[in-house]
Amino acid sequence: MTRSENPMASIHYSNMLLILIVLFVSAVVFLHRRRRLPITNWPLIGMTPHLLLNIHRIHDYATHILTVSDGTFMFKGPWFANIDMLVTSDPANIHHMLSKNFHNYPKGPEFRKMFDLLGDGIFNSDHELWEIHRKTTMSLLKHPEFHTLLETNIKNKLEKGLLPLLNFVSSHHQETDLQEIFQRFTFDAICVLLLDYDPESLCIDLPFVPCEKAFTDAEEALLWRHILPEEVWKLQRRFGIGKEKKLSDAWKVFDEFIYKCLDLKDENKEEDKSGLLTSLIRGFDGQRGTSGDSRKFIKDTILNLMIAGRDTTSTALSWFFYLLAQNPIVEKNIRDEIKKHLGGRKWESLSIKELGELIYLHGGICEALRLYPPVAFEHKSPAAADVLPSGHAVDEHARIILSFYSMGRMEGIWGEDCMEFKPERWFSSGGGIKHEPSYKFTAFHAGPRTCLGKEMAFVQMKMVATAIIHHYHVGLVEGHNVRASDSILLQMKYGLKVRLFPININQAS
Repeated sequence: MTRSENPMASIHYSNMLLILIVLFVSAVVFLHRRRRLPITNWPLIGMTPHLLLNIHRIHDYATHILTVSDGTFMFKGPWFANIDMLVTSDPANIHHMLSKNFHNYPKGPEFRKMFDLLGDGIFNSDHELWEIHRKTTMSLLKHPEFHTLLETNIKNKLEKGLLPLLNFVSSHHQETDLQEIFQRFTFDAICVLLLDYDPESLCIDLPFVPCEKAFTDAEEALLWRHILPEEVWKLQRRFGIGKEKKLSDAWKVFDEFIYKCLDLKDENKEEDKSGLLTSLIRGFDGQRGTSGDSRKFIKDTILNLMIAGRDTTSTALSWFFYLLAQNPIVEKNIRDEIKKHLGGRKWESLSIKELGELIYLHGGICEALRLYPPVAFEHKSPAAADVLPSGHAVDEHARIILSFYSMGRMEGIWGEDCMEFKPERWFSSGGGIKHEPSYKFTAFHAGPRTCLGKEMAFVQMKMVATAIIHHYHVGLVEGHNVRASDSILLQMKYGLKVRLFPININQAS
């Protein structure tokens, strides 16, 4: 009997042919994928050479790789270094880790080791200690008098610090670094709000304030801890060299500054029994943290809140004005919106409620946060083995990087126009503000760890933006290189050099 006459032989032949076709297609897909991936996994050293060559543009490089990897990618480090990590920008994965399976993704011991600077603060805490932090901090932020205190403090700093400085710079036709100005503004503002102390770093002569400058050094070092093997950065720390030397120096500066403010508070505690710091100390009464030292616990708590109050807001404002300077029509629309709401009144008269009605301004800020989220990535590690919605299996204590920066630049998430600055993206069909899910718009994190200071940040950004846009047109200095720094926060490496051009308020339209 021939093969054509034997049914079993025909079936076997068909199966073999089908298997060969599947293998051929799989091989083509694999080779095509290898060809299009802009990174090679070398023997022994892994993908480290590509990482080091692109460290100066790490966020954009990660975005490129994630784009051609369907949103999730396994980075392989040297075989001996234990720095393999899964990088993802997949909203389903983000939602899974930050919300649906939240309890399996704590900060964990590796995060705490890497961010030891934060001590027992809220960013470094898990489980019961985190619950205590969240409950206490939330009660303070929701206090009826808090928003009044916040509004008063910001307006005072605008009227006595920011606007006089901008007026001086503008009248003298000087270039200025707007990012540095925002960093000084938010540093002073959070110190006044949190510590009842004004370091007055924001004034015409721009004095050197060690604590205000220490944040940048610390945050750059913390990024390198994600890249270098633990043995390397620990060796640097031991011998006081490289980025670790700057981190150690910054740590000492933070301790000295905060403890000095606490001492001043102790000296005046009989006279001053109010204020946020007093409420904070009272709210954490009896808490000693892992060190057993209640004073250190308060210091750690304050440092975490200072980082949240200074760096994220100043970074967001810097990128917002960078984008605004490149989009004069958007700037004009926001200025017209402000003028319309003022109706001839002074800008200072805008209440928090009225600021919330500035739809175009809100959309512009959200667009800046989408394209340039201050916290560009998050570090996660599962307490138990898991399988992500993307199908990737992760072992217990695996290193996972959530790329929030990349999420804002994915066509699959935001559409083909994802790289465009469009405040209208945030307008609802009814003319109000459109709300996006937190696992899609991750500027304020998502799930139970969603930023408690979100509303406070929006109020501060809107007040600062309104004051500046109402008075000035901001123009970029020609030729100035604007790019992200090598830091855990998406600051500008060379600042934001601008010129300020006064607006004739009566003629602005």
